[in-house]
Amino acid sequence: MRRAALLFAAFVAVAGPARAQSDPTQSARQAMALLEEASGALDAADGAGDRVAALTQTVQAYEAGLAALREGLRQARVREAAIDGVFRAENERLAQLLGVLQAIEAAPEPHLLLHPQGPVGTARTGMILSEVTPALSAEARRLRAALQEVALLRALQESAVDTLESGLTGAQRARTELSQAVSNRTDLPRRFTTDQEAMENLIATADTLESFASGLMSATIEDTSVSIANPDFTDAQGTLELPVLGRIIRRMDEADAAGVRRPGWVIATRPLTLVTLPWPATIRYLGPLLDYGQVAIVEPGEDYLLVFAGLGQLFGEVGEVLPRGAPIGLMGGAAPSDPQAFLISNDPASGAEANQTLYLELRHEGEPVDPAEWFAVSGD
Repeated sequence: MRRAALLFAAFVAVAGPARAQSDPTQSARQAMALLEEASGALDAADGAGDRVAALTQTVQAYEAGLAALREGLRQARVREAAIDGVFRAENERLAQLLGVLQAIEAAPEPHLLLHPQGPVGTARTGMILSEVTPALSAEARRLRAALQEVALLRALQESAVDTLESGLTGAQRARTELSQAVSNRTDLPRRFTTDQEAMENLIATADTLESFASGLMSATIEDTSVSIANPDFTDAQGTLELPVLGRIIRRMDEADAAGVRRPGWVIATRPLTLVTLPWPATIRYLGPLLDYGQVAIVEPGEDYLLVFAGLGQLFGEVGEVLPRGAPIGLMGGAAPSDPQAFLISNDPASGAEANQTLYLELRHEGEPVDPAEWFAVSGD
């Protein structure tokens, strides 16, 4: 997963908390480079030994690159608007400045040395010009640099559209190939198998996620006697990464707009974003559940259950043991049909561009625990 970590680190450098101070052109170019790397990774994944792992990293690279490109172009638009605002506010003064500079440039040099008041006036004029000229030159250089920056920003935005189109196409191809690779995989160990009839009865009688999770912990299983050495999940407390590229919009027991409180996190993310395991785990349940949509429940450690709800597509089979970083599914929604619409970036704080939500819940011995104690998230 080292490649994915490096790509995600590059994304954080482009679109992280310090983005306000970054150069928008540099940010967008770094994002375009991320997408180019992702394209190369997709080609390399075809010959990878572990194709699922390679494609997982490729999808994550595309997600990071596309998000960073949107952020870089958002910065570019903000910067262009700021420069345009300065031009509008100082329109009259800039016009006078340009008029002065053009007049000085057009005037014959001998005339600049003459003054109606004679030598004294000429000397005084020279002194004034010697003071004013450096300031005028500095102002002219600033104006020229701003105009050049606007031209550069506009050219960057135009060229980014082509990169974006190929990035969206590549991301969709990588997701499709990942889904196929997961369905073709047969080499994963299986810790146990479940009684299908007992599982159906459990689903039918469960009226809440809590009752289903409690029943799942005590569900009848058939041990396959597979010995699998996994690291101790308790050692991971405070170090887990979010399973999806997104932003926490509601924490444990925070009320939503309807006043409903849930014992887990709600994470806003974009359509078709990949969901991965933050820790090696055994799949205990995959499928629809109540009003939670598609749900994945995995067991990262003894007496622990990790719940992911609200997915659009699920990967794997019940009983399989998956490594850390393995894909467990994709969020719902549809890919944008118009790349230009994808670039229309709202304020990230509004959440309008992340219209899918992943519900995450962690349970220990049947009781919910605060994910904040387990996931290393510095801020929203």
